[in-house]
Amino acid sequence: MKISFIGTGTMAAAMIKSILEKSIYKKDEIMGSAPRKKRIEEVEKQFGIAMTQSNTEAAKFGDIVVLSIKPQVFPKVSTEIRDSIKDHQIVLSIMAGVDIESLQKELLHKKVVRVMPNTPAQIGQGMSVWTTTSEVSEEEKNHIKKILGSMGKELFVKDENYIDMATALSATGPAYVFLFLEAMISAGVHLGFSRHVAKELVYQTALGSVLFAINSSKHTAELRDMVTSPGGTTAEALYELEKGSLRTVIEKAIYAAYKRTQYLKEINKDKK
Repeated sequence: MKISFIGTGTMAAAMIKSILEKSIYKKDEIMGSAPRKKRIEEVEKQFGIAMTQSNTEAAKFGDIVVLSIKPQVFPKVSTEIRDSIKDHQIVLSIMAGVDIESLQKELLHKKVVRVMPNTPAQIGQGMSVWTTTSEVSEEEKNHIKKILGSMGKELFVKDENYIDMATALSATGPAYVFLFLEAMISAGVHLGFSRHVAKELVYQTALGSVLFAINSSKHTAELRDMVTSPGGTTAEALYELEKGSLRTVIEKAIYAAYKRTQYLKEINKDKK
């Protein structure tokens, strides 16, 4: 099978890098498109794959056609490529806020995969949540699973609504983590550490804590209790976090992201 990418931005580049490194595709089995010649040259130099300025040419090339473009340009791109996509091809979308119904309607095509990846895919530690239409066969699903698994972990869901939930939780999630890390580093600098040392302490602490949680059978509340001595420093810090409603703020933030996803989905439908 061949694969093509309509749009070769950051996430497409992460996918191309992963499928080449895991030998899922060879260089001559991949094509990408980009509107700017500079980007075309960059991708050609980085990966050695065929590139074109024509979305139509890229759409015709792949057995799997990845839509890795911004949602706001989808109406224009769909008009360009809809006549070039054949029944046997699979359209795989990583666009946020564009549901399967809209993809099928605008592309006049039934075989659709919708995926919500996240930023750590760039280092092979991503989390991709995905679903498909019934026209995608089990064999084709297994191939998609291999592609997404090359970027980290993947989770197939039958209900498309879980994709919107994943947008708020795992796709947007790295930003929440980065903000928390930023706050911890700033606190370390305030205490008197150099920024370089504070970063090292915080990054390793976060990494070790996540790996410890993954390898433990205990609930996160139990793990937290293991670190917390009565009347100790951790108890005092946690008291301030709870008093500041950290838990509630995080839950509200994720729900707000989910509601925004729903809103953007409706806006994208209205534009069509």
